[in-house]
Amino acid sequence: MLVAAAVCPCPPLLVPEVAAGAAPELDTVRAACTDAVGVLAAARPDLLVVVGPGDGPGPESYPQGTPGSFRGFGVDLAVRLGRGEGPAGRELPYGLAVGAWLLGRTGWAGTPVEGRGVGEPLTAERCVEEGESIAGRAERVAMLVMGDASACRTLKAPGYLDERAAPFDAELARALGAADTGALRALDTGLAAELKVSGRAPWQVLAGAARGGAALRGTLLHEDAPYGVGYIVAAWS
Repeated sequence: MLVAAAVCPCPPLLVPEVAAGAAPELDTVRAACTDAVGVLAAARPDLLVVVGPGDGPGPESYPQGTPGSFRGFGVDLAVRLGRGEGPAGRELPYGLAVGAWLLGRTGWAGTPVEGRGVGEPLTAERCVEEGESIAGRAERVAMLVMGDASACRTLKAPGYLDERAAPFDAELARALGAADTGALRALDTGLAAELKVSGRAPWQVLAGAARGGAALRGTLLHEDAPYGVGYIVAAWS
Protein backbone atom coordinates (compact mmCIF):
# COMPACT_ATOMS: atom_id res chain seq x y z
CA MET A 1 0.00 0.00 0.00
CA LEU A 2 1.23 3.49 -0.81
CA VAL A 3 1.95 5.40 2.41
CA ALA A 4 3.90 8.41 1.11
CA ALA A 5 5.11 10.05 -2.08
CA ALA A 6 7.45 12.83 -3.08
CA VAL A 7 7.10 14.59 -6.43
CA CYS A 8 10.26 16.28 -7.73
CA PRO A 9 11.45 17.72 -11.04
CA CYS A 10 14.22 15.89 -12.86
CA PRO A 11 16.38 18.34 -14.81
CA PRO A 12 20.06 17.39 -14.71
CA LEU A 13 20.64 21.06 -13.77
CA LEU A 14 19.33 20.11 -10.32
CA VAL A 15 22.77 18.56 -9.79
CA PRO A 16 25.12 21.44 -8.88
CA GLU A 17 28.07 19.94 -10.74
CA VAL A 18 26.00 19.94 -13.94
CA ALA A 19 24.62 23.46 -13.38
CA ALA A 20 28.13 24.78 -12.60
CA GLY A 21 28.01 28.58 -12.36
CA ALA A 22 24.21 28.61 -12.49
CA ALA A 23 23.89 26.21 -9.53
CA PRO A 24 22.67 28.80 -6.97
CA GLU A 25 19.67 29.58 -9.19
CA LEU A 26 18.06 26.25 -8.26
CA ASP A 27 18.92 26.21 -4.55
CA THR A 28 15.26 26.79 -3.62
CA VAL A 29 14.14 23.84 -5.72
CA ARG A 30 16.81 21.61 -4.20
CA ALA A 31 15.75 22.58 -0.67
CA ALA A 32 12.12 21.75 -1.47
CA CYS A 33 13.15 18.37 -2.90
CA THR A 34 15.09 17.64 0.28
CA ASP A 35 11.98 18.40 2.33
CA ALA A 36 9.87 16.13 0.11
CA VAL A 37 12.30 13.22 0.48
CA GLY A 38 12.21 13.80 4.24
CA VAL A 39 8.49 13.02 4.15
CA LEU A 40 9.30 9.65 2.59
CA ALA A 41 11.83 8.84 5.32
CA ALA A 42 9.33 9.79 8.04
CA ALA A 43 6.82 7.29 6.62
CA ARG A 44 9.21 4.38 7.36
CA PRO A 45 8.43 2.44 4.17
CA ASP A 46 9.34 -1.18 3.54
CA LEU A 47 10.12 -0.33 -0.09
CA LEU A 48 10.95 2.87 -1.99
CA VAL A 49 10.20 2.96 -5.71
CA VAL A 50 11.68 5.75 -7.82
CA VAL A 51 9.56 6.40 -10.91
CA GLY A 52 10.66 8.68 -13.74
CA PRO A 53 10.82 9.15 -17.50
CA GLY A 54 12.24 6.09 -19.22
CA ASP A 55 14.32 5.60 -22.33
CA GLY A 56 11.53 3.58 -23.96
CA PRO A 57 7.77 3.24 -23.52
CA GLY A 58 8.32 0.91 -20.57
CA PRO A 59 7.68 0.12 -17.89
CA GLU A 60 11.35 -0.68 -17.39
CA SER A 61 12.72 -2.10 -14.14
CA TYR A 62 15.98 -0.95 -12.52
CA PRO A 63 17.04 -3.05 -9.52
CA GLN A 64 18.70 -1.66 -6.43
CA GLY A 65 22.31 -0.74 -7.09
CA THR A 66 21.81 0.15 -10.76
CA PRO A 67 24.38 2.82 -11.64
CA GLY A 68 23.86 6.09 -13.44
CA SER A 69 26.01 9.02 -14.45
CA PHE A 70 25.94 12.55 -15.81
CA ARG A 71 28.74 12.06 -18.32
CA GLY A 72 26.27 12.81 -21.10
CA PHE A 73 25.99 16.30 -19.66
CA GLY A 74 29.72 16.87 -19.52
CA VAL A 75 30.23 15.95 -15.87
CA ASP A 76 32.13 12.90 -14.63
CA LEU A 77 29.76 12.19 -11.75
CA ALA A 78 28.40 8.72 -10.96
CA VAL A 79 25.38 7.80 -8.86
CA ARG A 80 23.77 4.55 -7.75
CA LEU A 81 20.17 3.63 -6.99
CA GLY A 82 20.42 2.72 -3.33
CA ARG A 83 23.19 0.54 -1.99
CA GLY A 84 24.88 -2.50 -3.48
CA GLU A 85 25.87 -3.51 -6.98
CA GLY A 86 23.32 -3.53 -9.75
CA PRO A 87 23.36 -5.36 -13.08
CA ALA A 88 26.44 -4.82 -15.21
CA GLY A 89 26.18 -2.96 -18.49
CA ARG A 90 23.01 -1.06 -17.66
CA GLU A 91 22.56 2.55 -16.55
CA LEU A 92 19.70 4.60 -15.17
CA PRO A 93 17.92 6.98 -17.55
CA TYR A 94 18.57 10.63 -16.71
CA GLY A 95 15.38 11.17 -14.66
CA LEU A 96 16.10 8.20 -12.41
CA ALA A 97 19.75 9.26 -12.17
CA VAL A 98 18.59 12.62 -10.77
CA GLY A 99 16.38 10.72 -8.34
CA ALA A 100 19.32 8.58 -7.25
CA TRP A 101 21.36 11.76 -6.77
CA LEU A 102 18.61 13.22 -4.56
CA LEU A 103 18.53 10.09 -2.41
CA GLY A 104 22.31 10.10 -2.05
CA ARG A 105 22.28 13.81 -1.19
CA THR A 106 19.73 13.25 1.59
CA GLY A 107 21.53 10.19 2.96
CA TRP A 108 18.82 7.64 2.18
CA ALA A 109 19.84 4.29 3.66
CA GLY A 110 18.42 1.01 4.79
CA THR A 111 15.13 0.79 2.93
CA PRO A 112 15.29 -1.23 -0.32
CA VAL A 113 15.10 0.95 -3.45
CA GLU A 114 13.92 0.06 -6.93
CA GLY A 115 13.48 2.11 -10.10
CA ARG A 116 10.81 2.13 -12.78
CA GLY A 117 11.09 4.00 -16.04
CA VAL A 118 7.92 4.95 -17.89
CA GLY A 119 7.95 6.64 -21.27
CA GLU A 120 5.72 9.21 -22.95
CA PRO A 121 3.98 6.63 -25.20
CA LEU A 122 2.60 4.71 -22.20
CA THR A 123 -1.16 5.20 -22.03
CA ALA A 124 -2.90 6.60 -18.97
CA GLU A 125 -4.62 3.26 -18.38
CA ARG A 126 -1.33 1.38 -18.48
CA CYS A 127 0.27 3.93 -16.14
CA VAL A 128 -2.52 3.45 -13.60
CA GLU A 129 -2.12 -0.32 -13.79
CA GLU A 130 1.62 0.06 -13.22
CA GLY A 131 0.93 2.21 -10.16
CA GLU A 132 -1.48 -0.31 -8.71
CA SER A 133 1.13 -3.02 -9.18
CA ILE A 134 3.78 -0.92 -7.41
CA ALA A 135 1.47 -0.24 -4.47
CA GLY A 136 1.02 -3.98 -4.00
CA ARG A 137 4.73 -4.71 -3.81
CA ALA A 138 4.98 -4.30 -0.02
CA GLU A 139 2.90 -3.48 3.03
CA ARG A 140 4.32 0.05 3.18
CA VAL A 141 5.43 1.51 -0.15
CA ALA A 142 6.83 5.01 -0.72
CA MET A 143 7.40 6.59 -4.13
CA LEU A 144 9.81 9.24 -5.37
CA VAL A 145 8.22 10.47 -8.58
CA MET A 146 10.45 12.40 -10.97
CA GLY A 147 9.23 14.58 -13.84
CA ASP A 148 9.02 18.10 -15.23
CA ALA A 149 5.92 20.05 -16.20
CA SER A 150 5.69 21.94 -19.50
CA ALA A 151 8.79 23.12 -21.32
CA CYS A 152 6.95 25.93 -23.11
CA ARG A 153 6.56 28.69 -20.55
CA THR A 154 8.73 31.40 -22.18
CA LEU A 155 10.15 32.39 -25.54
CA LYS A 156 13.53 30.93 -24.55
CA ALA A 157 12.07 27.67 -23.21
CA PRO A 158 13.12 24.42 -24.91
CA GLY A 159 9.69 24.21 -26.55
CA TYR A 160 9.29 27.96 -27.19
CA LEU A 161 6.29 29.85 -25.76
CA ASP A 162 2.89 28.15 -25.76
CA GLU A 163 0.03 30.05 -24.14
CA ARG A 164 -1.51 26.76 -22.98
CA ALA A 165 1.52 25.91 -20.84
CA ALA A 166 0.94 28.21 -17.85
CA PRO A 167 -2.70 27.13 -17.25
CA PHE A 168 -1.73 23.48 -17.74
CA ASP A 169 1.04 23.79 -15.14
CA ALA A 170 -1.21 25.71 -12.74
CA GLU A 171 -3.82 22.93 -12.76
CA LEU A 172 -1.08 20.34 -12.46
CA ALA A 173 0.41 22.09 -9.42
CA ARG A 174 -3.06 22.22 -7.86
CA ALA A 175 -3.65 18.49 -8.49
CA LEU A 176 -0.25 17.43 -7.14
CA GLY A 177 -0.57 19.73 -4.14
CA ALA A 178 -4.04 18.38 -3.36
CA ALA A 179 -3.22 14.71 -4.05
CA ASP A 180 -6.06 14.79 -6.58
CA THR A 181 -5.64 11.40 -8.20
CA GLY A 182 -8.71 11.81 -10.40
CA ALA A 183 -7.29 14.95 -12.00
CA LEU A 184 -3.93 13.25 -12.54
CA ARG A 185 -5.52 10.21 -14.18
CA ALA A 186 -7.48 12.55 -16.46
CA LEU A 187 -4.46 14.52 -17.71
CA ASP A 188 -4.66 15.21 -21.45
CA THR A 189 -1.90 12.98 -22.80
CA GLY A 190 -1.88 14.64 -26.20
CA LEU A 191 -1.60 18.15 -24.79
CA ALA A 192 1.08 17.00 -22.33
CA ALA A 193 3.13 15.68 -25.25
CA GLU A 194 2.71 18.91 -27.21
CA LEU A 195 3.87 20.92 -24.19
CA LYS A 196 6.88 18.58 -23.74
CA VAL A 197 5.81 17.46 -20.26
CA SER A 198 8.19 14.71 -19.11
CA GLY A 199 6.29 13.89 -15.91
CA ARG A 200 2.87 12.95 -17.29
CA ALA A 201 3.39 9.18 -17.22
CA PRO A 202 5.17 9.10 -13.82
CA TRP A 203 2.40 11.22 -12.24
CA GLN A 204 -0.27 8.92 -13.62
CA VAL A 205 1.63 5.95 -12.18
CA LEU A 206 1.47 7.77 -8.83
CA ALA A 207 -2.27 8.27 -9.27
CA GLY A 208 -2.69 4.55 -9.84
CA ALA A 209 -0.60 3.65 -6.80
CA ALA A 210 -2.74 5.88 -4.58
CA ARG A 211 -6.03 4.48 -5.82
CA GLY A 212 -7.73 2.12 -3.42
CA GLY A 213 -5.30 2.65 -0.54
CA ALA A 214 -5.25 4.93 2.45
CA ALA A 215 -6.26 8.52 1.69
CA LEU A 216 -3.14 10.67 1.41
CA ARG A 217 -2.96 14.43 1.92
CA GLY A 218 -0.85 16.51 -0.42
CA THR A 219 1.28 19.59 0.17
CA LEU A 220 2.64 21.81 -2.60
CA LEU A 221 6.20 22.71 -1.62
CA HIS A 222 7.40 24.59 -4.69
CA GLU A 223 6.24 25.71 -8.14
CA ASP A 224 8.27 27.78 -10.55
CA ALA A 225 9.42 27.86 -14.17
CA PRO A 226 13.11 28.73 -14.38
CA TYR A 227 14.44 28.51 -17.92
CA GLY A 228 10.83 28.28 -19.13
CA VAL A 229 10.31 24.76 -17.72
CA GLY A 230 7.77 24.01 -15.00
CA TYR A 231 9.27 22.57 -11.82
CA ILE A 232 6.80 21.28 -9.21
CA VAL A 233 7.66 19.79 -5.81
CA ALA A 234 4.98 18.17 -3.67
CA ALA A 235 4.71 15.68 -0.84
CA TRP A 236 1.91 13.19 -0.08
CA SER A 237 1.54 11.53 3.29
